[in-house]
Amino acid sequence: MRIPGARSLFLLAVLTTGCDRIPFLHPTAESAVEAPLQGYVEGRYLYVASPLGGTLERLDVARGSNVLGGAPLFGLEAAAERAAIDAAQRRLDEARAKLADLEKGARDSEIAAHEAALAEAQASLVFSTAELKRQEELQVTADATPRDVEQARARRDADQERVKFAAAELATARLPARSDTIAAARENVAARVAELEQARWSVTQKSLAAPREARVFDTFYRVGEYVPAGRPVVALLAPEDIEVRAFIPEKRLAGLALQQEVEVSADGIAPIHGRVTFISPNAEFTPPVVYSASARAKFVIPIVITFEPEIAKTLHPGQPVDVRIGGGK
Repeated sequence: MRIPGARSLFLLAVLTTGCDRIPFLHPTAESAVEAPLQGYVEGRYLYVASPLGGTLERLDVARGSNVLGGAPLFGLEAAAERAAIDAAQRRLDEARAKLADLEKGARDSEIAAHEAALAEAQASLVFSTAELKRQEELQVTADATPRDVEQARARRDADQERVKFAAAELATARLPARSDTIAAARENVAARVAELEQARWSVTQKSLAAPREARVFDTFYRVGEYVPAGRPVVALLAPEDIEVRAFIPEKRLAGLALQQEVEVSADGIAPIHGRVTFISPNAEFTPPVVYSASARAKFVIPIVITFEPEIAKTLHPGQPVDVRIGGGK
């Protein structure tokens, strides 16, 4: 007769006692707790770009530095835009001078000429009036013919018309230009003002500042490089733009609500609390990256090592190197 081995005895115990009496085959309350969600930290970057192109003239920030709201970030070459301001200012001054000239009427010298013409016409009228009177008196004594009287009267009437014309010319010269001409001049001034404002705006768009406090995540151009219009020069990451993207199983979605408080923990930091501010209407079959406990051990973090210029000259791009932490003096 064969004596049962240890494995046979164990199976016999399972059959006689029941699975519920074996601790590791029955889930405890602790093992029944739902596992935490897997996720990762994500940043929503603010890319600062100029709507105008130009050569990068200065870069006021470096990667990794912190900036306050309103701090200068970079400046593009703006000589053409500054020249456009000067040209627009000159055109505005000319338009304003023309409007002022139209509103105040003719120049003083022109008015003086019209006044002289009126005085000359009035003098001629005085003489022709006196001549007409003399001819009428001579006609009574038969020393003047009716023809002489008619000629004197015609000269007097002509002088009267000259006086009226000169007076009208003088009055017109003293008046401002016609209303439609002045209105057109005013519209021209307004257009020149808008042109000047546009030129000034173009200059401001060549030197941009941080819209709010943030960290400089990256810079994409160096001083001297040409930056096309609309291409970002600096990427900023503000604290309020840092968030955690996690993935919850569909069966646990019913227990989640917007503004619900959650706890977030990571290696090396104490647990923190946040609130759910977005629940996607679209489901994903798997997260884009699985941040499991076993996978985290395989992560590598890039570092950057810099050197003094004289030492850097001895290195060559693409040259393999070994780095030993703690090996320096």
